[in-house]
Amino acid sequence: MKKSIIAATMIFASITAQADTSNVTLIVHSESTMTQGMAMVLANKMLEQGDSVNILLCDKAGDMALKSNAGKALKPANATPAQMLDGAMKKGAKVSVCALYLPNSGNTPDSLKESISPAKPDAMAKQMTEPNRKVFSF
Repeated sequence: MKKSIIAATMIFASITAQADTSNVTLIVHSESTMTQGMAMVLANKMLEQGDSVNILLCDKAGDMALKSNAGKALKPANATPAQMLDGAMKKGAKVSVCALYLPNSGNTPDSLKESISPAKPDAMAKQMTEPNRKVFSF
């Protein structure tokens, strides 16, 4: 009997924990280093809370996806938005650049960090309209 109660409690705790997580899409398009940095800070915090995070980088924010991106370090973390993006990817964030980024920036898929690729508009549009997904734009 005790084993059944313990098992039921563990299942309930697991379901409750899952109910508190969200599916999140962050669209980052700002050229501002501080805005990009804050988006990455929030992405990392969401991941630490157990949320599933997808990040779409557009326009100048797409530069964070480049292997060669140095950027300006922000206080208090003394990290660039690109470094914070790397941290988010290590925690499980899925990252893509908008479909227009590469053809209009002069970069190629080889310029992108490992595991980052151009977004597919069909899949992104479907993802953004999922009933339980939160979408934020920076």
